[in-house]
Amino acid sequence: MKICEIFKSIQGEGLTMGVPTVFVRAVGCNLRCSWCDTMYSMTGGTDMTVPEIMDAVGGCRTVCVTGGEPMLQEDIGELLDALISAGKKVVLETNGSIDLSTVPKDPLIMISMDIKCPSSGMTDHMLASNLSLLSRKDQLKFIIKDQADYDFAVSYLKEHPVDTNVIFGPVGGTDKLEWLVESVLRDDVDARVLPQLHKIIWGDKKGV
Repeated sequence: MKICEIFKSIQGEGLTMGVPTVFVRAVGCNLRCSWCDTMYSMTGGTDMTVPEIMDAVGGCRTVCVTGGEPMLQEDIGELLDALISAGKKVVLETNGSIDLSTVPKDPLIMISMDIKCPSSGMTDHMLASNLSLLSRKDQLKFIIKDQADYDFAVSYLKEHPVDTNVIFGPVGGTDKLEWLVESVLRDDVDARVLPQLHKIIWGDKKGV
């Protein structure tokens, strides 16, 4: 696998926010979101075998496999199987544009899937068939920049009812957080509004 970085921190977003986690960041992505905060992971990296990655993960109980887009990696299935076999809790971050039917249906794996809102410029790349693969252990994320994004997210959920955890987060991790909370409360949207905790702690810093 082509790996950008492996580091230990706390999970900064989603249902496992605050949990000590080792992040395995793969290189490369098939999308180019306008507000992407990990462009450094698009190229470069180091070739690593799955055993080498497992050695780097060490004893941490929770692993976030992210990118870039980790589903582009040929050995992603082998890595997920190895993590499960080691008893790791896995958060698989994926951008919503690639078929997830090959992801092992295991209670240790949480799929964290995006639906890209209009400000990303990538809305047309979403694969709606993935929605039926999400369960109550998984999460569906909308990253929201403005009113147009918010209206899109609310309409999308009405048109595509899901039986999973829905998260609204602001672009930048903390921007317009109060506005987003007030909007969700006003409209009785069944979604969690969450910031990016790592950006509150460390700011816009790499490797945390």
